Amino acid sequence: MHAATHAAFALFAAISIGAAAAPQQFQIDPANTQVHWEVRHFGTSTSRGRFTDVSASVALDTAARRGSLAVTIGTAGIDSGVKPLDAMLRGDWFLASKAHPQAYFVATNLAFDGDRLTQAHGEFTLRGVSRPLTLRAIRFGCQPRADSSAEVCGGDFEAEFRRSDFGITYGLPFVEDRVRLVIQVEASRPAVTLQEPAKAPDA
Repeated sequence: MHAATHAAFALFAAISIGAAAAPQQFQIDPANTQVHWEVRHFGTSTSRGRFTDVSASVALDTAARRGSLAVTIGTAGIDSGVKPLDAMLRGDWFLASKAHPQAYFVATNLAFDGDRLTQAHGEFTLRGVSRPLTLRAIRFGCQPRADSSAEVCGGDFEAEFRRSDFGITYGLPFVEDRVRLVIQVEASRPAVTLQEPAKAPDA
């Protein structure tokens, strides 16, 4: 793992397991957490796809406007719907999945409008190269779960980066440099169960 990314993960862990006032850890819903990508192709249509191997960690305190986000993407899990293209995208011209099996986004600087998360400023690591990246919230909200007292938070986020910044230059300019990411995240905070105080033994 890139040194800066490793340090960011360490900071994320420290925030998540810190004092009681720290942001609370949320459990990701894998079925509703996905990363999609799109890029213009030959100046005409837009090629789109997703990554099937995604995991994430979220710590959030909307009242204090604090939190952190860490997303790990398995680069070999790219899926465009076209198998020959997927094989090319996994290769050295693009994602170099054998040498760099994972990409990371780590953010510990979150921006809020009231209690609504609007942006996540962090670092994106791809092919061993790290660059600043900001996720912008298209929508975000929190609400109690219908079947329990747990809280569910989630939203849709978007970001853009230039693939040439990460050493991916094959096909330029016919395949556009700009890549758009659309990230769907949903996570829940388990209900807190209060323990009854221990009873004194009978005299």
